Amino acid sequence: MDEVADAIADPVRRAILLMLRDSALTAGQIADGFAISRPAVSRHLRVLREAGLVRDTADGRRRVYTLDTTPLDELTGWLAELRRPSGWQHRFDALETEVFRTRRERRATTTSQEEIA
Repeated sequence: MDEVADAIADPVRRAILLMLRDSALTAGQIADGFAISRPAVSRHLRVLREAGLVRDTADGRRRVYTLDTTPLDELTGWLAELRRPSGWQHRFDALETEVFRTRRERRATTTSQEEIA
């Protein structure tokens, strides 16, 4: 998970992932989208490849890159756990629900008693 988080920490690498979201691209096509050198883009692609976020295949003399989001699953799960309400928040939510239910029942009881009288 740390390797994936490190890989997506860089804005250029995040931009590369977005470029690959819709279609496979050659290294040259990816490099054309940036104002940095081709060797720099190549290094970014290597980091993404080592993290498992992109796969490359040979097409003659060209390398074609595709996105693989599988390594993001563990990170996504961790983020979901982090965003989940804490134990206390869950208890406070339950208390709030109980307070509203009790108020509603009291109003209903009061209304019923007024109708009888």
